[in-house]
Amino acid sequence: MDNLKNIIDMHTHTDNSFDGHHSPVYLCEAACNKGLRAIAFTDHCEVDAFNADSERNVRQAFFEIAKAKSAFTGKLLVLNGIELGQPAYDVPTAEKILASQKFDIVIGSVHNLRNKQDFYYIEDFSKIDVRAELNEYFNELLTMLEWGNFDILAHLTYPFRYLYSRNNIRVDINDYKTQIDEILKLTAEKDIALEINSAGLRQPINRMSPEEETVKRFRELGGKLVSVGSDAHYAQHIAVGIKDAMAAAKNAGFDCVTLFQKRQPVEIPIE
Repeated sequence: MDNLKNIIDMHTHTDNSFDGHHSPVYLCEAACNKGLRAIAFTDHCEVDAFNADSERNVRQAFFEIAKAKSAFTGKLLVLNGIELGQPAYDVPTAEKILASQKFDIVIGSVHNLRNKQDFYYIEDFSKIDVRAELNEYFNELLTMLEWGNFDILAHLTYPFRYLYSRNNIRVDINDYKTQIDEILKLTAEKDIALEINSAGLRQPINRMSPEEETVKRFRELGGKLVSVGSDAHYAQHIAVGIKDAMAAAKNAGFDCVTLFQKRQPVEIPIE
């Protein structure tokens, strides 16, 4: 791959995630080979399933990423992050996790509804009320945003990936316009970055999450910060689709994408 000037990837997973496959150092080598300016490692931490193993994984990830930071000083900006799944389901635990380490970047996400499995594991959506599930999902995003102790709102349309790949259901986001507008407004008001997640471009749905139209709407509703992430779980997926995500940000009226250091936003010009 050609060098990617000013390209950053703010959502990646190491083998400290239950579904990750490579070490931080190996992923840094891949990022350097692709010419990235910065990478954030944001390993999964599902708050509603947090246990002693999860706590060890958080510590181990932080330790290994700190080593990678040191090893790649001057070559690659390495950011130590976490992806908190379902933090609003157990706020005291979420706050405890955040206090346990000095993170650069915190991603907030919802992968499953309360007391239900991750959308990833649902094999047949024809057996459930999709409309009700998506309404509940977007309401949970709002609840998480009301709590708001995170920096980036991840993959706004996460369930859409699996609705399409499992049952060929392509959702029209405009069917949920009222809720989406509420989510985008609250994201803007809290100065949280909206993520443009490029993972869908390498999946059957072949779409970013969210798509450019929604990023434009975020801008119209006062959004100031956007982030880009590949959601890579393998080295070969680092930065895949990021140029498309940055182009979508540019087309939506943003001149910069955002990274976070010590949980403070830093704008990187789109070139």
